[in-house]
Parts: sequence; C-alpha cells; structure tokens
Amino acid sequence: MEKKILTSARTGDSCIHVKHSSGLDIYICEMPGFSSVEALFGTKYGSINTMFRMKDDVEYTVVPEGIAHFLEHKLFENEDCDVFELYAKTGANGNAYTSFDKTCYLFNCSGNYQESLKILLDFVQKPYFTQATVDKEQGIIGQEIKMTNDNPEWRVFFNMLRCMYHEHPVKIDIAGTVESIAKIDADLLYKCYHTFYNLNNMVLSIAGNIKADEVLAICDECLRPCEDKGLETVFPDEPETVVEPEIYEIQPVGAPIFHLGYKCRPCSGQERLKKSMAASLAVSLITDASTDMYKKLLDDGVINSSFGGEVFVGDGYFSVIFSGESASPEIIRDSIRNEAERLISEGINEKDFQRIKKSAYGMSIRELNNVEVVANLMINAHMEGAGPYDSIEVLSEMTSQDVLDFIRSELDPEKLVLSVVKGE
Repeated sequence: MEKKILTSARTGDSCIHVKHSSGLDIYICEMPGFSSVEALFGTKYGSINTMFRMKDDVEYTVVPEGIAHFLEHKLFENEDCDVFELYAKTGANGNAYTSFDKTCYLFNCSGNYQESLKILLDFVQKPYFTQATVDKEQGIIGQEIKMTNDNPEWRVFFNMLRCMYHEHPVKIDIAGTVESIAKIDADLLYKCYHTFYNLNNMVLSIAGNIKADEVLAICDECLRPCEDKGLETVFPDEPETVVEPEIYEIQPVGAPIFHLGYKCRPCSGQERLKKSMAASLAVSLITDASTDMYKKLLDDGVINSSFGGEVFVGDGYFSVIFSGESASPEIIRDSIRNEAERLISEGINEKDFQRIKKSAYGMSIRELNNVEVVANLMINAHMEGAGPYDSIEVLSEMTSQDVLDFIRSELDPEKLVLSVVKGE
C-alpha cells in the first residue's frame, strides 16, 4: 500500500491518496468539525466507452450504446435485497449516476458512515444479473429514454452535440436508444462489469467527519484484489469540422431555448486542466454582465437571467457552450462571435480579467469548505489525470494572455453551432 499526503501550497488544505494493494486508488479528506460525510465509489466508465479491449485481446469489443447506464441501474439489485433498503437501516442517502465518461455510486450521511461505507464497497463488487431482471429493466429504461426525448432541455443539448460531432459517441444519449438497449443481455453486462469495474480502473473518494485509519481498515476488509488487465478504450477518428452550423426543432415550449457551442480541440491531463481553466475564464469574460454586449442584449430583450455559459470537456471532446432562453438566438450567436473577434483584436482588459479571476479563485477556496464538493473534487481530478488541488494552482497562475490565446486558437467561427428548440 502506497500512502501520500497531498497538500495545496496555496491554501494549506490536504488529503490522503492511497494506492491500495487491491489496485484501487483511494482519496480521503478528514474535515474535523463538519457533521456530514460524502463518499463516492466510481469507475472510469461512461456512455462514450463503447469500444474497448484488454491487453490479451486481439480484437476490440463493441457494445450497445447505453450499456454503462444500464449496468449502473442493475448493480443496485443484489440476490438478497435492494441496496436502498440496506442504506435505510444506516440512515444514509444512497444514489448513483452515469455520465459521458464515468459511473459513480455514492452516499451521504451524518453518522454511522462505517456501515454505509461497507455497504457501498460490498454491493459495487457483487454484480447479480439474470436475463429476467434484464428484460424487466429494458422496459423501465425504455420509458426513461422516451421521457428524455420529450424533454426540450435534453433535446436542445444533444441536437447541438449532433451538429458538432461526426463520429464521437458523446453525441449519443447517455441512456442509449430503445433499439440499442434491446441488444443488452446478462452475459454482456457481466463482460462490461468485469472489464470496467476492475479496481485498477476505479476510485474511492470520501470526505467529511471521518478518520483515515478507519476508512482504510474497512477497505482492507472489503476490497477484493484485482489483476490489472491493461484496459484500453478507443474512439473513432473525429474530424475537426462540425457536421452542420445550426439545427431547429419544434417542441411545446413556452419560450424558445438555445445552445450555442464552439467545437474545440480535445486534450488530456494537465493540458486539459489548463485549457479548461482558460476556457472557463473566457466564458466569464464574454458573459460578464458589465460588458457592452451583455447590456445591449439585455436592454433589447434578447436575453434574460437564464443566459450563461459553461465548458464541456472529456475524453476526445471539448466545447464551450452558451445557453438560455431567447426569441432571437441568431442575434446572440452573432454577438458572441463579434465579441470573441473584438477581444482578439483589442485584447483583454486587465482590470476585468483580474476581477473575474479573483472571483473564480475565491469560489474555489470557499468550495474547499463543502464536504460534497471536496469528495467530488478528489474523484474528478483523479479521473482527469490531475491532482485535487492542481486546479487552484493553475488558476492562480493563469494570465490574460493565456485566455486570449485560447480565444484566438479555439473560438473559431467556423466551428460554432446553434441548436434551438422553439414552439409552433
């Protein structure tokens, strides 16, 4: 067992990273004085991981879209009872989620975390699938897929991704399609489970009112060692161009909604962290309420308080997204494109940059006092190939030139797509 204490040179905050003998990476943050505990047990396995092989495999295995999400649902049922019944006895709130590139099982509680942690580690390592339960779940998830297909917010987002990406599976709904999940059977679930739920591909993150020695003792008791089988995931080659510049869909909405996205070049590790930080600050500069662009759009009734932006990034994809409600999304598209060009030609106002950077830095520091945020920070950073406190260091060293370089190289008007859902 390898044990390291990771400390932020900026804030003095620290956590423990353990490479357990079972193969699992464990992150523990003791937060004395806090009353709650947040724990996540996750695997680097999401909806985009549809093509993979082990080191001994000659060919790649290709699985149906939506199987990671399907597997997450089924893992909560074991041979004896439902896992939520076990959590009910300890007073913990259990949950799980599947995203594009990870699946996490979690609980939060205010006491008796030891028993809840044992439940978490036990059921995630004990799959139980039968064809009968798989058949039942296909109907349940099929209904879930149909419901999300009727959700305008969901539609406008995935329509945008389908405009951006030719081949990358990020454009596919996390739950898959009714047709794709119909191809899933118990044998395929077991194959995906044993491939991706190998402890060498997983992380445990726990923060709050805990003791590291107690956590590690429970891990020693519950974790079953796994051989590292050299998992390799791959994605189709993705052109840099977009599929089409705009898409419109009619849905029964009270007000038109839009997603406006720049398709950027993907990257990984520390490069992704720095690029994501520059992108986030660029978004804040462009959407800042003090800019002439924002004031004009607001005064003209083109935007309202729903207008904002975000960075959407993962393995093989990277985009900057602006969204909100508007009857004139084309005006917003033109305004953002013009604002990016203005920043490139005139440069970034240093006073504005420092104000936005300090605000982002202050928020990052405040979040270190939130148990849930800290637990998620540790697991997300690990899966992205970074340390838990690297983002604070990168942000503190970020310059306006870094942000300007990102805008110049990545906010290409030829890679800007508009997705709109509006009423009749």
